[in-house]
Amino acid sequence: MSSAAALETTPLYPLHRRLGARMVAFAGYEMPLHYAPGILAEHLHTREKAGLFDVSHMGQLALSGSAPARALERLVPGDIAGLAPMRMRYTLLLNDRGGIIDDLIVTCGESGLFLVVNAARKEVDFANLRERLDGDAAVRALTDRALLALQGPAAAAVLARFAPGIERLSFMSAREVALLGERVLLSRCGYTGEDGFEISLPAEAALKLAERLLAEPEVWPIGLGARDSLRLEAGLPLYGHDLDETTSPVEASLAWTIGKRRREEADFAGAERVLRELRQGARKRRVGIRPEGRVIAREGTPIVGGDGREIGRVTSGGFGPSLGAPVAMGYVESAYADPGREIGCLVRGASHPARIARLPFLPARHYRG
Repeated sequence: MSSAAALETTPLYPLHRRLGARMVAFAGYEMPLHYAPGILAEHLHTREKAGLFDVSHMGQLALSGSAPARALERLVPGDIAGLAPMRMRYTLLLNDRGGIIDDLIVTCGESGLFLVVNAARKEVDFANLRERLDGDAAVRALTDRALLALQGPAAAAVLARFAPGIERLSFMSAREVALLGERVLLSRCGYTGEDGFEISLPAEAALKLAERLLAEPEVWPIGLGARDSLRLEAGLPLYGHDLDETTSPVEASLAWTIGKRRREEADFAGAERVLRELRQGARKRRVGIRPEGRVIAREGTPIVGGDGREIGRVTSGGFGPSLGAPVAMGYVESAYADPGREIGCLVRGASHPARIARLPFLPARHYRG
């Protein structure tokens, strides 16, 4: 970014400043990295109680028309047409070569589809959808809405004080409810591996709701630093680091997002490559990595085999506060992707021992009902 003056802000910007957040540039926005307690404390608090995240920089889109789900299925490999009302699905927007343009969440609403896309990709996604849907579905950017995420084991109990019964909503389900007199779309999902909710609401109502939630004793404000370490422990990929337009769903270890019907119909963008890799295997795979000792293998760290030959690269890495140890994700040649395999991470010119690990590093704690 050229200067802080060029950055956009979210509706919660005044609150971040009032709470003393350390602000940084992220995806074109000035966002909180952390607050006074620091990243480590915020991470552990979210795992133990509840953390409130400002994710209003994310893109929110609406798709409408006579059959928006079928139209979207041309571009994503997920089963969207089979979604029941107010159910959600994680899927991938693919290019014609089977590369990942973005990963996103789709909710089946009463009058169409509601999409949440990554902040750095929302303009790309909007243009891509409008061009490739070619009038079969209308695409509208919901620029007048904010998005909050309340994550952690106490999240349901906190929200139930404002919307009784919401604690029974199951994972990857949504409901329209009234919070503080405002109609919001509340979804039981998140990107931390914890139980939690995302709240889409009018931008002008976001500050009041955030302040009220933060008044609850279990809830702390949480910045981008802990959001990143939480999703890393949960084995969740970050676009632009672990995913890009050259990488396929199979390489990214996201083949589980492609349902049986979609594999059989083979009518989505990039299907030829994706289905070939499902049958024959991909040349590389996203894997979890557990370095031994305290050395942290950060993004870009070369990964080597037993003979010292480079077999891949780390795409996300850092310290896992809940594990008390370093963790990483990266891509390795498929022959080296088996959990337990010994590898090396080249940090400052020296090879440090590590092992391929199963993802996630911590079991997810989603509420299934």
